[in-house]
Amino acid sequence: MPAGTAARELLRRLHNVMAARISTQAKLDQVAALIAGALESEVASIYLLRDGMLELFATRGLKQQAVHVTRLALGQGLVGTIAESRAPLNLAEASAHPRFAYRPETGEERFHSFAGVPIIRRERSVGVLAVQHVQPRDYAEEEIEALQTVAMVLAELIAAAGLVDAQDVAPKGPRDTSPVRIGGLKLVDGMARGVAVYHEPRIVITNTVAKDTDEERARLKAAFARLREDIDQMVSRAEFAGPGDHDDILETYKMFALDEGWARRIHDGIDGGLTAEAAIEAVAQAQKIKLGSATDPYLRERLHDLEDLSNRLIRVVSGQSGTAAKRGLTEPSILIARNLGPAELLEYDRAHLKGVALEEGSLTSHVTILARAMGVPVLGRAKDLRGQVVEGDPLLLDAGAGALFVRPPQAVIDSFEAQTALNARKQAEFDQLKDLPAVTRDGMRIQLMMNAGLRADLPALDITNADGIGLFRTEFQFLISATLPRKGQQVALYRDVLRAAGDRPVIFRTVDIGGDKAVPYVEARGEREENPAMGWRAIRLALSRSVLLAAQANALLEAAAGRTLNLMFPMVSEPWEYEAARAIVEERRRKLLAAGVPQAAEVRYGAMLEVPALAMVLDELLPRLDFLSIGTNDLTQFLLAADRGHPKLADRYDWLARSLLRFVQMVIRQARAADIPVSVCGEMGGRPLESLALLALGVDRLSITPAAIGPVKAMVRSTELAPLRAKMEGWLDTPGIDIRRELTALAAEQGIRLD
Repeated sequence: MPAGTAARELLRRLHNVMAARISTQAKLDQVAALIAGALESEVASIYLLRDGMLELFATRGLKQQAVHVTRLALGQGLVGTIAESRAPLNLAEASAHPRFAYRPETGEERFHSFAGVPIIRRERSVGVLAVQHVQPRDYAEEEIEALQTVAMVLAELIAAAGLVDAQDVAPKGPRDTSPVRIGGLKLVDGMARGVAVYHEPRIVITNTVAKDTDEERARLKAAFARLREDIDQMVSRAEFAGPGDHDDILETYKMFALDEGWARRIHDGIDGGLTAEAAIEAVAQAQKIKLGSATDPYLRERLHDLEDLSNRLIRVVSGQSGTAAKRGLTEPSILIARNLGPAELLEYDRAHLKGVALEEGSLTSHVTILARAMGVPVLGRAKDLRGQVVEGDPLLLDAGAGALFVRPPQAVIDSFEAQTALNARKQAEFDQLKDLPAVTRDGMRIQLMMNAGLRADLPALDITNADGIGLFRTEFQFLISATLPRKGQQVALYRDVLRAAGDRPVIFRTVDIGGDKAVPYVEARGEREENPAMGWRAIRLALSRSVLLAAQANALLEAAAGRTLNLMFPMVSEPWEYEAARAIVEERRRKLLAAGVPQAAEVRYGAMLEVPALAMVLDELLPRLDFLSIGTNDLTQFLLAADRGHPKLADRYDWLARSLLRFVQMVIRQARAADIPVSVCGEMGGRPLESLALLALGVDRLSITPAAIGPVKAMVRSTELAPLRAKMEGWLDTPGIDIRRELTALAAEQGIRLD
């Protein structure tokens, strides 16, 4: 697309065409001609949504007899795919695409390359703008951005001219008022009740062509100043003024807001003839192309941050910056949003914010981490919220069950209230066990430690009276940071953890990043991994990036000055990996000693057994270990070849599978014979029935989520271990037995608490 004056001239001519007193068809024909000329394209076509079908309304380059004849459904052909996905396509060879649909009436058989972008109005696809060339070629990034800019302008102009029916940009017919259950993904566990409140209505940009570029630049400058001021105020809010996990998140957010490159690209859009609002939106769409197809969860989260900032900046520059947070919540509310930025969540009054439901969202997103720290239940990936939820609707949120109940009937409300009351009674009972030891009826003391990874998790140590932290996941600090966490940041976090634990032990696991937890500043590998859980991650990555492990070892050793440091390496599959990682830490110890830097008085080394192969050479590793931890989450999926996130394999991913229990028993016996303490960490140990099976196998140390400590302690205190262990021996030796059924029956018979 031409820059500067030429770009402004194109936008002006588009605007003049749409404002001219000529027929609708003549307008679209001229627009297609303008686009073809501006992009030096052999074909330029405009498809608009009519009666649920994408109809060819105008073209320059295809056969004119195809106009108003060629029609495609959403998802059909390349045009339908663009409209359905609301994402552009850029193809050097159009026919090679699996959804290519040849339309002989268009005469397009001689054109090879194809590029198209959606025409979006009020977050819905209302058409597609496409260009084609005879020669196979990839379209340049600048050409795709140009198409998006034109499509954005075209969307507003065709809507104003009545070229798209109202029903094509808004829900058809009256909204359904019947009860609805919307499924989703549990991001933060919990139950909540409140009315639906939309975080923000999408601002419709109605003025896209600038009349005075100097005025638009001034508006943008003032909006940036206001945006940065708002973020500074959020960073300095009293409840977040002290050090915490939110520090890195908000600083990353602030870094994007201050990015000069982002501002420069918006100014370029204004120079091209766009209003400030339209320029911001154009840059946001261009960024979505670059990051939208990324498989890296970190990069996808950066897209969410940029979308959040773009939306906020558009609201500020247009004078419509008020969100539900600005209006203020006046009653218990559940926030509804497509996605939510971390800074925006912080604006809400916790007295009335009871839960959040998102159409998008992920387990590792910044907003999920913050919501967990704030104790706000969150449901993600809840489809079509805007189509099924009306502002003010009564809602029941059960994030643990992955459900949002909209306009629930009385029977559902009664069940929800009964479950809430039951949970409160159970929690009160568990609270009464806080100061009592986890001892079985026949006198066996079981250590119940907790898993953690954030500063926000630390108060749970005293709330639950856990025996310590059996697994501190150090990677969280790396995942929420835009750059490698500085040594001072790492030392401060580890010191806070040790200080909170007091005399209780803390086991730090070195960073488990890579694979599906990739971070851009520590590239795991250049290519996409087909099986990230079994890929270049954890100790494998740490050994290949030994500087990273050495830097973390330095921080841990200094943070534990004068104390015992318990250090555990993840995903060890062979003894040499453990030895190599330990050697790196020992080298750092020697250098700190030589430099006179205070460090840990003692280091105890451990390994996580998650890879089944390690059990086959455990006899070689045990003499070098101080402790061993069995990580049941990855171990189970590796041993049973069952992806724990695959819905069709839910019954195969079974913690009470006889093969898995026999495997765990074998490991425990080896460790005990070598006099090495062994613990189990992972979700298996946090479920009363499954943890009962672990006790029956000889496990006497569990590291589980804080919320699971009460229920598991209640189970332990109601259990007599001796007969249980005898029964388990028999079950493991009996082919075809259903251990889950047998264990449940035995628990009922002996009065063991499993609720």
